[in-house]
Amino acid sequence: QVQLVESGGGLVQPGESLRLSCAASGSTFNPYTMAWYRQAPGKQRELVALITNDGVTNYADFVKGRFTISRDNAKNTVTVYLQMNSLKPEDTAVYYCNAFLFPRTYWGQGTQVTVSS
Repeated sequence: QVQLVESGGGLVQPGESLRLSCAASGSTFNPYTMAWYRQAPGKQRELVALITNDGVTNYADFVKGRFTISRDNAKNTVTVYLQMNSLKPEDTAVYYCNAFLFPRTYWGQGTQVTVSS
């Protein structure tokens, strides 16, 4: 059974940091591109960052210089991280982990990140 399980969300103040984790299991995820998306209330889901199977990264302009995506390719589980620094209130959203290898795509259940003073 394929599972993407996110963790690490929470409530922080502006300027603080959080680290999200996503553990992908139930399939061979090593060749997959892993990504983080987010969805704020009333807005569409948007790409935050992605990392390919060989470590190439890409970031949305609104997180460049603040967020870092990384991955750990273990034998049976791939874990992807999102280090979020200098958080802003506009970063408040549900953050979703995604695994993509055409034609398959999988989603996690999401983790809430709230940035508020």
